[in-house]
Amino acid sequence: MDILIPLGTLFLCFALGVPIAYSLGLAALAGAYWINIPLEAVMLQISSGVSKFAMLTIPFFVLAGAIMAEGGMAGRLVAFANVLVGFIRIRGGLSVVNVVATTFLSGISGSAVADTSAIGSVMIPQMEKSGYPRVFATNVTITASVQALLVPPSHNAVIYSLATGGTISVISLFMAGVVPGLLLGASLILLVIVLAYRDGHPRGEAVPLRQAARIALDAFWGLITLIIILGGILGGVFTAIEAGAVACLWAFFVTMFIYRDYRWRDLPTLIHRTLRTVAMVMTLIAMAASLGYIVALMQMPAKITAAFQTVSHDKYVILMLINVMLLVLGCLMDMAPSILICTPILLPVVMNFGVDPVHFGMIMMLNLGIGLCHPPVGSILFVGCAVGKVTMEQVMRTIWPFYGVMFAVLMLVTYVPAISLWLVHLVVR
Repeated sequence: MDILIPLGTLFLCFALGVPIAYSLGLAALAGAYWINIPLEAVMLQISSGVSKFAMLTIPFFVLAGAIMAEGGMAGRLVAFANVLVGFIRIRGGLSVVNVVATTFLSGISGSAVADTSAIGSVMIPQMEKSGYPRVFATNVTITASVQALLVPPSHNAVIYSLATGGTISVISLFMAGVVPGLLLGASLILLVIVLAYRDGHPRGEAVPLRQAARIALDAFWGLITLIIILGGILGGVFTAIEAGAVACLWAFFVTMFIYRDYRWRDLPTLIHRTLRTVAMVMTLIAMAASLGYIVALMQMPAKITAAFQTVSHDKYVILMLINVMLLVLGCLMDMAPSILICTPILLPVVMNFGVDPVHFGMIMMLNLGIGLCHPPVGSILFVGCAVGKVTMEQVMRTIWPFYGVMFAVLMLVTYVPAISLWLVHLVVR
């Protein structure tokens, strides 16, 4: 009965249209009142939830990604990807360019929505002009952007680390996301090539050597951000927080003084949007911390574990059930609140079944990422449709092969832990 009070309050608030952050806080207050916990304790948890020094990672990486995504990086990465793909003149070459360019930008922006907007605004018109169906180009852009949720510096990996109470290091999650992210990209490339030969899409075109060298040099300044972030952390030069700060300075320098595509008068608007995003995420984290505290006092993870054990003692069956639950949740709720709500509840459950918490982080992010490409609350889907100037109904009629590929990658990541963990063991542990 105890469990039903906060959960019932939470879903009632959702049904009434209360903002998610306030819903979390009200659910925590209802739970505290039910089990006779002083309401001051909830307020203290809200305060301590955002008082961790590790929180600085979020604004730094969000700002660095926003500067690079909007400051001319996307077009240069598309041109560089075209150089890499064009020389083999493969059928469906621009589709492959779309995925590869998104892979590069994902390693800089850390945001799937930013990738969809930045790459889509460049690639979708270009693909349509070359003879690709506009809906197909939109589908490629939407699903390729899920890579940003996995590869470093993923904002959601940072949120997952915070949702675990800081027990899982950000760099472990960054390393764990590299192979699943690249596996997803490679799988989408294989799919678009198959569809290109089936539907007769045009071939890619080779870029002249001198022009290719100039494009590669132009893109190098942005790609070096990856070296700054990962090389600096792994080399022990600075922490993940310091890496975010250095990435901000580098992104600003490259955008404003090397590329010089972004206007100085637009910079305050960009910073304002970043601050709004950070404030929203911080509020969610604070409220989720209070709900997690009440959930722990109610022993909800232990009760959910017992409920799962009545179904099966096999961890693979349990993981499949959790996958189904997360896929449904991902379609109904945005990613950050889903991570903040589910992690304190499900992480102890899966750890009781012997699942590595870093591995579970990748399972959760890929599940919820697929949900972002699906209605009714798919933010990547909405942005992709807006950028591609197509309707959601048009997209949903043809996106199913892409869902199939993402689900296949999800199954591999779920049941082959080495995909997520071998690089972590090699580099971090």
